[in-house]
Amino acid sequence: MSQIKGLAIGGVDLPNNLIIAPMAGVTDLPFRLLCREQGAGLLCMEMVSAKAILYKNRNTEELMTIDSGENPVSLQLFGSDPDIMAGAAKQIEERPFDILDINMGCPVPKIVNNNEGSALMRDPVLAGKIIERVVKSIRKPVTVKIRKGFDENYINAVELARIAEASGAAAVAVHGRTREQYYSGRADYDIIRQVKSAVSIPVIGNGDLFSAEDVVLMREQTGCDGFMIARGAQGNPWIFSRILHYFNTGEMPDRPKPEEVANMILRHARMLLKYKGAYTGIREIRKHAAWYTSGYPGSAKLRGKINEVESYEELEALLLDRFAAIRYNT
Repeated sequence: MSQIKGLAIGGVDLPNNLIIAPMAGVTDLPFRLLCREQGAGLLCMEMVSAKAILYKNRNTEELMTIDSGENPVSLQLFGSDPDIMAGAAKQIEERPFDILDINMGCPVPKIVNNNEGSALMRDPVLAGKIIERVVKSIRKPVTVKIRKGFDENYINAVELARIAEASGAAAVAVHGRTREQYYSGRADYDIIRQVKSAVSIPVIGNGDLFSAEDVVLMREQTGCDGFMIARGAQGNPWIFSRILHYFNTGEMPDRPKPEEVANMILRHARMLLKYKGAYTGIREIRKHAAWYTSGYPGSAKLRGKINEVESYEELEALLLDRFAAIRYNT
C-alpha cells in the first residue's frame, strides 16, 4: 500500500496532500482546527471578497482570522477586477497565511452574476489578467481553483489551467463538474487527468472524495498531485485521519462510534461559542450537528431536537441523555 505523499506548492511544504476545500459557511476557524488535528495537510479558508478587503469591510475580519496552530493555511479571494484583486492581495499579504488562492469555481448565482467565481471560466483572457496581476503583487504563492467548465458548451479546464500556469500560478485545483452541474451527478475525473497531462504545476483533484477508496480511484484515474476534500469532510473531520490510517496500514478504521460523534459535536460547539459568541455559535452548531449525525440510528429524531436547543447547556444535556458514554465536558 503506497502512502499518502507530501506536496510542495510554490515553496510551501505540506505534510501530506490531503486538503480541506474552501467552503463558505463551513471552513471557519473552529472547523479548520478540527481538520488540522485529524491530519489535513492544508487548510483552506472561506472565500473573501477582494472588494470587501480593499474597502475595509469589518465583516471580513472574522473570515480572515488565522490561529497560530493552523499553518499551512490558504486564504481564498474572489473578484473580477484585476486591479482590485491585486490591491486586496497586497493589502493582506503580511497576514499569516501561506498560500493565496483565487476562486474561479464558485457556482452560487450572486457570485456568478457579478462575473466572479466560475463566471470567469467564460472569460479566459480576464482570468489570465487577474492571475498575473495577483501573482506579481505579492511574494506568496498563488493558486487557482477552477471547475471542469461553465457548462457543457464551456468545457475549458485545460485551457484555464494552462493560462494559470503561464500567468505564474503555483498550482491549480480542478473540480470535475461544470458550474451548471453545481454538485449533482458524478465528478468527471477524466478532465482532471487531462489537466494533469497539460501542465507541469501541481494539480489538485476535487469532487466526490468521501473515503480512502475514492482517493485511490482519483489517483489511479487522474495521476493528480493532491486531493481536495469538500462535502466528505462536513460533519466528518475524521476523514483525514481515516484516509491517512488506510494508506499507512492498508486497513480502514471503523466509523466513529455515536459517543465519539457526540463528544466532537460538543467540542465543536464550545469552539464555535468561544469564537463567534453564544447566539451565533449555538445556531451554527445545529447545521454541523445534522452532518455529524447523518446515517446513525435515530439521527433524524435527534437532529430535530438539536435544532430546538438555544444554549450549550441544552445541547450538552440532550447529548448526555442520549449517549451515557460521552465524556462530560472534555
